[in-house]
Amino acid sequence: MPVFVDTNVLVYARDAREPAKQERAAAWMEHLWSAGTGRVSVQVLAEFYVTVTRKLDPGMDPEAARADVEDLLAWHPVHMDEGLLLAACSLEGRYRLSFWDALVLAAAQVAGCEILLTEDLRHGARYDGVRVVDPFLTPVGRIGPLA
Repeated sequence: MPVFVDTNVLVYARDAREPAKQERAAAWMEHLWSAGTGRVSVQVLAEFYVTVTRKLDPGMDPEAARADVEDLLAWHPVHMDEGLLLAACSLEGRYRLSFWDALVLAAAQVAGCEILLTEDLRHGARYDGVRVVDPFLTPVGRIGPLA
């Protein structure tokens, strides 16, 4: 089952300021790589790059961050298009989400993911067939189908 990974999980995997979260996020990433089930969007990759190179202290070297982004292209990122934009607008209004969270949810739907791995939305919440799983509350790899 594909799992959509939000920016915060990617960032924590590289953020040494929070060692417990870094360890858990890195373990999730390793699990998703080995299972071949990780999915992202271009939005998530852009947010990751900006965050780790400009907002972390110390930040990642831009070349290392670019290498991470290039590696994650193997997860076939969802691209922004008109349908994704309109789906995000609909999710934002119906669920009273931030637009950026709605865009991540819409991308998870387009990627065929039943699971969104994030700490930014309420753990266990369901949005049009996508269930939110907080990677810091859930043992690595312990997610089941939506039903």
